[in-house]
Amino acid sequence: MAEKKIGLIAGYGHFPIELARNLVADGFEVHCVAAREETFADIEQVAKTTTWLHVGQIGGMIKAFKRQGVREVVMAGKVRKINIFRNFRPDMTAIKGLLSMKDRKDDTILLTVASLLEKAGLHLIPQTRYAGDMLARGGHIAGPAPTAATMQDMRFGFRQARAIAGLDIGQTVVVRDQAVMAVEAIEGTDEAILRGGMLAQRDKAVVIKVAKPEQDLRFDVPAVGPDTLRTMCRAGCHALAVEAGRTLLIEKASFLDLARQHQISVYALDEKELVSH
Repeated sequence: MAEKKIGLIAGYGHFPIELARNLVADGFEVHCVAAREETFADIEQVAKTTTWLHVGQIGGMIKAFKRQGVREVVMAGKVRKINIFRNFRPDMTAIKGLLSMKDRKDDTILLTVASLLEKAGLHLIPQTRYAGDMLARGGHIAGPAPTAATMQDMRFGFRQARAIAGLDIGQTVVVRDQAVMAVEAIEGTDEAILRGGMLAQRDKAVVIKVAKPEQDLRFDVPAVGPDTLRTMCRAGCHALAVEAGRTLLIEKASFLDLARQHQISVYALDEKELVSH
């Protein structure tokens, strides 16, 4: 029986590699388009084929997938927004899409890419469909159980993070004693954590990362991993809250080990828990 074919648009981080492995295990033949400025080279060891393109070469991406007979496509890993400004090399397909955009917000850019793919006959599917146990389940995940005070900061920060995420600014806040120390913007999650930890003073800060209120699961699903915890250690942050069912745990085994090793409380909140408090 012939393998099912799927296209993978691979950005930065370990998520594209983990998702590619999940897809292969599910019987898919994975054909990857990788960003030269972002994607880890290890993707070539998992994917059946890998085409390396610069950020913005949408027409080239469509041609690569069609050449392999791909009809369904999934995105994995971010293209860091700073590189969109520094290394963006749009081809004619991308330029036509850019001219139709009302602004340069993340959602606008990604929805434009999705629309261009659909027009070319390529269906973009949710990132979570084949994520398996990478999705965070509700409740205490790793490290010591959060104290009552930490839970208060987590719930407070969740609401604040949801507000900025709804404005498409960022998806992470750093909180201490129910006061916001830092908000993620174009600099990314790690820099926001470092800034917030410094302002909160050591071992006082809680990091909260959420999905957007109307999160499109085809792209930009929030993710945390070992690198997140290492940055938190550098910043002196002692707890991490994520959104249950809508956050990816990258390199999960290493992530759980690091949380235990560094005594970082990791907890997944859901809407029901917020309503009950």
